[in-house]
Amino acid sequence: MKWTDSLDIAMALDEAHPEVDPLSLGFVQLHAWVLELADFEDAPENSSERILEAIQMAWIEERED
Repeated sequence: MKWTDSLDIAMALDEAHPEVDPLSLGFVQLHAWVLELADFEDAPENSSERILEAIQMAWIEERED
């Protein structure tokens, strides 16, 4: 996965952290958790606030489905 794979990242985060409300998570923690995902293969510096927001929104939508 790369930073642009927001839906895939969101699904993996939901599986790894089912007890967490995505809205309660700050971008620093979100960034760290994405980097910890086993299938994530992108450079930490390729992230941005916009990308993290897209991941967070995809995670919220994933929870609503």
